[in-house]
Amino acid sequence: MEYVYAAMLLHAAEKDIDEKAVGAVLKAAGVKADDARVKALVASLAGVDISEAMTQAVAAPAAAAPAAGGAAPAAAEEAPAEEEEEEDDGGGFEGLGSLFG
Repeated sequence: MEYVYAAMLLHAAEKDIDEKAVGAVLKAAGVKADDARVKALVASLAGVDISEAMTQAVAAPAAAAPAAGGAAPAAAEEAPAEEEEEEDDGGGFEGLGSLFG
């Protein structure tokens, strides 16, 4: 996840997301970067509009929330734990979850 976070930080700072920049962010955070993962991340994001992807990732859980509104209280308590696991798998970017175990 820290690789995706590094890319999001660079995007928020309006910096280029390249291997050198991602590696520098990870190093500054005290993370020993795996060059292959950094390279795969940068290649994956080459044609992605990150702002649009983040908007879709934020909108998807909000759209699913009303569907669970009529659930019983016990089921509602279990649902957040399941949703957290699903959110962690993809990091908010479709197709990138498989890159980052």
